[in-house]
Amino acid sequence: MDRRNFIGKSAVAAGAFTIIPNHVMGNQPNNTIAPSDKINLGFIGVGKQSMGLMRSLTNCPETMVLAACDVDKKKLDRFKSAAEKANAGKLNGGSQMVDTYENYRELLERKDIDAVVIVAPDHWHAMMVVDAAKAGKDIYCEKPMALTVAEGRAMVNATRKYDRVFQTGNMQRSWRNFRHACEMVSNGYIGQVREINVSVGDPVMACELPAVPVPESLNWDLWVGPSLFRNYNPELAPPIENNGWANWRNYRDFGGGMITDWGAHMFDIGQWAMGMDQSGPIELIPPEKRAKRGMQMKYDNGVVMTHKDWGDFNAVQFLGSEGKIEVSRSFYRSDIVGLTEFELKESDTPLYRSDNHYQDWVDSIKKRTRPVSDVETGHRTASLCNIVNIGYTLERPLKWKPAHERFIDDDDANSMLTRPFRGEWDFNDF
Repeated sequence: MDRRNFIGKSAVAAGAFTIIPNHVMGNQPNNTIAPSDKINLGFIGVGKQSMGLMRSLTNCPETMVLAACDVDKKKLDRFKSAAEKANAGKLNGGSQMVDTYENYRELLERKDIDAVVIVAPDHWHAMMVVDAAKAGKDIYCEKPMALTVAEGRAMVNATRKYDRVFQTGNMQRSWRNFRHACEMVSNGYIGQVREINVSVGDPVMACELPAVPVPESLNWDLWVGPSLFRNYNPELAPPIENNGWANWRNYRDFGGGMITDWGAHMFDIGQWAMGMDQSGPIELIPPEKRAKRGMQMKYDNGVVMTHKDWGDFNAVQFLGSEGKIEVSRSFYRSDIVGLTEFELKESDTPLYRSDNHYQDWVDSIKKRTRPVSDVETGHRTASLCNIVNIGYTLERPLKWKPAHERFIDDDDANSMLTRPFRGEWDFNDF
């Protein structure tokens, strides 16, 4: 699809859809959803992660899946079948077809689609989000939100310019134990916190995988899209028969290693507890040469967050002057007896409470409010992860200005805040 034509059509579409709340249209029976409250979804990227997301989002009463897009026909067919079955379950045996596309811009032209769920690999996020915002769609985008700091800021700017509701897939913010742990830290229940330790995997690495023949069902050139071209390898985009997680996330130009993949979850919890959703660290101190752990992130409040294996994997440890808290998806504990079940006092400051990440997005669309992991929040967490990767790559101390999103007196580091785009792909034109 020609980009100029798409932009022109998108400008018209951006103002075409407005959800009218149920109370404006008159009360509806409890077991029905007012037509004005229904939210029609399009999925962009339908690999393994999309299947669970589709189930979670179709569990929201207001939603229906109308379309899906992917560059792998087999994965697209699998998703279409599952989504149509989910639609039928919501329609008491009725049917709602799911149309399929190879090029996501054709999906975005649909005026009957209110919101999109972006589950493509990280190197596509900025392009798709900016185009979706211009097309007037609300957006759920998987984490990590952006591949580079510049791309993340463009995603924020487009979301704000077109007044879209954006939820980042940092769903731990909608889990009780993570929220409670952050509330205990932010309200001083473990005293003054000076140290946060985050255990996640390795930084990003160069891609040196050998080339193999491309499966017939896959449009590999379109999969690579805006990134610099490299030949196909199933580690990057496994065929549907593999059913494993794709490892594109480990390699530069497509992902950010486990620093971004799991760091987008666990560093995010550290940021939330410190109240840094609009900011970030001011200094990065790297470990010894070629180390894959040990990066320190210093904040202007005196806290040091460290990427280290402190005893449990994919977990966060808060160390305070009066005690500690440790939290992951499988445990929540403290050396202060009873703290993990403590109820906040009226004088305490609660954090945004979401008990369902997907319904929170849907409710925010209906109310036109910002959800628990708004685009700025997702961007700040992704930015933290991205500059940590830059620190590991350059292996030297770096000073960072969160307000300006630039390194101080380091041209090489600043050059890594963006990346070259291939061919026609460019997210800056909005």
